Amino acid sequence: MPRPKRMFPVASAKFFTRMTHYSQEMTHLKESLLAMASHAESAVARAMRALVERDDALALQVQSDDNILDQFEIEIDDTALHLLAKAPLATELRLITVAMKISGNLERVGDEAVTMARRAVVLGSEPQLKAYIDLPRMAHMSLEMLRDAITAFVSRDPEKARAVIPRDHEVDDLNRQLHRELSSFMVESPPTITRCLNLMVISKSIERIADHATSIAEEVVYLYEAKDIRHSGQKNYETENPGR
Repeated sequence: MPRPKRMFPVASAKFFTRMTHYSQEMTHLKESLLAMASHAESAVARAMRALVERDDALALQVQSDDNILDQFEIEIDDTALHLLAKAPLATELRLITVAMKISGNLERVGDEAVTMARRAVVLGSEPQLKAYIDLPRMAHMSLEMLRDAITAFVSRDPEKARAVIPRDHEVDDLNRQLHRELSSFMVESPPTITRCLNLMVISKSIERIADHATSIAEEVVYLYEAKDIRHSGQKNYETENPGR
């Protein structure tokens, strides 16, 4: 009896090998991104601890470890470009491009941690101006936003990512409140100006970390819903909060 004709061609071993390598590279891309997020979060937490505990050694460690995040960004970009050359599907293309954008935001979070650490060293050489309450609170809020944005990426949860975005305004409000308070300090006591300015820089760095968390959350929504929601909520917020 003649053997029946095959309806589909048999896939070659080379094809399966290529697909296996592609899957491995995609997995490596995601794992590198998660490791980078962990390092970025740790850098911010250590920079804040260095400020509160007046620990110069810890602050210097944050600065020296910044190259780890730089290397992560380079590695992720290299992997992403290699994957893009393989003509991925639309959903994979979004994942690859979003991974590159997230890594860029995480690298800048690391830069802000370095800025905080540098100012912590300067502040550690002078008498403490006031109890550090607002700054650790802001840092905690910003890091929670960052964690939730990354968790939304991992769990494929765009709604969780959307919930991160409005929380940025709370950090903005605290930043403005602290700047007003420090401005009053400078007017009333000129010798505090240098310390106040350094604290303002740290506050602004924390506010920017929240901005980066927001950007990551927006990218997660784009990844899983194919919707670009960047800047979409700003107008409504300003209308509801005039003069802010």
